[in-house]
Amino acid sequence: MPPLRPWSPIPIEDAGEPLDDLPATLWRLEPHPYQVLGAPYGVGASPFRLRRGVINRLERAQGLLQQQRPQWRLAIFDAWRPIAVQAFMVRQAFCDRCRERGLDPDGGGAAQAAVAAEVDRFWAPPSRDPATPPPHSTGAAVDLTLAEASGRPLAMGGEIDAIGAISEPDHHAKAPPGSDAAGWHARRRLLASVMEGAGFAQHPNEWWHFSHGDQLWAWRCQQPQALYGAVAGEG
Repeated sequence: MPPLRPWSPIPIEDAGEPLDDLPATLWRLEPHPYQVLGAPYGVGASPFRLRRGVINRLERAQGLLQQQRPQWRLAIFDAWRPIAVQAFMVRQAFCDRCRERGLDPDGGGAAQAAVAAEVDRFWAPPSRDPATPPPHSTGAAVDLTLAEASGRPLAMGGEIDAIGAISEPDHHAKAPPGSDAAGWHARRRLLASVMEGAGFAQHPNEWWHFSHGDQLWAWRCQQPQALYGAVAGEG
């Protein structure tokens, strides 16, 4: 069983906000990668949904971005994630990582356990316990990047969902001035700045993951309780 996150003990008092579709003002990166893999969203369910208050903050973050870079926009990679999809993607990430290393995902040895620990740093356990929901299953977390006005994503020095040190927000912080990596770091810092300015908290291991109102947010912002628990797609 994966260890609990440091934010897992934080209580949740759900605000009761519904999930809403992202507005047209927020760019979606499509086709959605997990749907392409066959993740079980269910008939008619969209991953591009968030709690209403979270969407309002995303629009605020986009406004902050365009004050500094008028020709750039936020680009949404992933948002709400049913727990069944979380389970599917945790398994997918584990199997992919095992195959990269020539391991049988069902081998059950020490090498597979090490891979599971790596995956656990980036993918929350698909807990169905209402006290410990995965962040994306609350409708409070979003994975996103920066894009040009056309919607073409900008290089950020690492792909979304990459497992490893390259995904840490400050991975390129010591890059030489003027290098590509220094530019990637500046973009990561800009993304974090506008998201934090709109009230989001960043996942400590992922440059692309931000949330407002879930347990991770409460932990990072020293709040006594979270505002959002797991939510079903028909909300």
